[in-house]
Amino acid sequence: MVMPVRFGTDGIRGRASDEITVDLAFRLGRAVATVFSVPIFVGYDTRESSPSLAAAVLAGLRDGGALGVNLGCFTTPGVAVIAQQRGGAGVVVSASHNPYYDNGLKVLGVGGAKLDHATEAAVESALNVAESPSVADFDDVAIDETAEHDYVTHLRKLAPADLTSLSLVIDCANGAASRVAHELFASTGAQLKTIHDQPDGRNINEGAGSTHVESLVEAVRVAGADLGLAFDGDADRLIAVDAEGTVRDGDDLMVLFALDRKERDVLGGGLVVTSMSNLGLYRALDAAGVEIEETDVGDRNVLMALEEKSWILGGEQSGHVIFRDLAPTGDGLLTGLLLAELLLRKGSLADLAGGAWRRVPQELFNVSIEHFSDDEVQALFNELLAVYNVDRNDVRLLVRPSGTEPLVRIMIEALNAEFVEVFSERLKSLYGS
Repeated sequence: MVMPVRFGTDGIRGRASDEITVDLAFRLGRAVATVFSVPIFVGYDTRESSPSLAAAVLAGLRDGGALGVNLGCFTTPGVAVIAQQRGGAGVVVSASHNPYYDNGLKVLGVGGAKLDHATEAAVESALNVAESPSVADFDDVAIDETAEHDYVTHLRKLAPADLTSLSLVIDCANGAASRVAHELFASTGAQLKTIHDQPDGRNINEGAGSTHVESLVEAVRVAGADLGLAFDGDADRLIAVDAEGTVRDGDDLMVLFALDRKERDVLGGGLVVTSMSNLGLYRALDAAGVEIEETDVGDRNVLMALEEKSWILGGEQSGHVIFRDLAPTGDGLLTGLLLAELLLRKGSLADLAGGAWRRVPQELFNVSIEHFSDDEVQALFNELLAVYNVDRNDVRLLVRPSGTEPLVRIMIEALNAEFVEVFSERLKSLYGS
């Protein structure tokens, strides 16, 4: 008996060929054709499994009577923009920041928006009753060669600044941004160096991109660059590196964008963050009079909160930053452009971030779900609270299962740095990490 497929926090993810199969991709195409009556734009990242999965999605769409448009290798936010521009929905074949041997299937709603729960449930239901394909291989579908230029043109209209005075290093993660990022940032006039932009099907995110910024830090230092920008495999995240080689994550970026927009009176409400954001962010923005709304982890949760409150700006520490007035979803390339434009107006990233807020000591851990014990972690936490006599308002422990991998993510932060250090060392000892 085939187990029902369930969507996680960001579509369906798993091992390519084992869990994410061409059969599943075809059936997803059929399901999407059942739920939507608009053109469906299909893009995929640079994993070796992605083209065949995308071909299966397109075949399923065709079999279900839908018009499927092949965008080829394309970023997730790029697919969203094309869907928005051309009045369609989207399917993206990507596992984002995961290793090459994983893959995923993500459905974007009409106009490129994240699916609401009701539409997601309808797609999930249709997927679980869709028939499998009668063939194992699918015909190639011609790629729409106009879409990438349209996407770049769109981003430049949103952020038209001349960046000729800036030196940038771009890390494309050997992913979907590998070609388009160079085209986009070269158009700004910036002095540009790109790294990790030679995908071979297996090197996506390998020692590269937003989850592995060590080589970007070194490249920024060697080049004497003003700014480094690291994307993930599907380019919806951005992690920055300042000219001093300091890594600046989504919290840094959200603080700077929130303060800048408030100063220019274009914040449009407050800032939506997730429970992973640093306590220092809350303190800095509270002092500046910026209202904050906290959601569970996941950029869809951020988007839903933004829509509910009619706010504009939100994001995640991991590098998703959402400008709801500019894009239907988080877009690492757009965020990079806007950050560079901000530096052009206001000065170096190191000075801006250093002057805007102070990060509270924080550590993040990933623990295999099969080895995890919540009782053990809570016991350690309570023990150290007593030892250090820490006020619970000055410390935060967050334990949550990953929505995309078989891991439990643990975050500890406190005003007392020694508390964080000792908790971290004890946790590493407990789980051998």
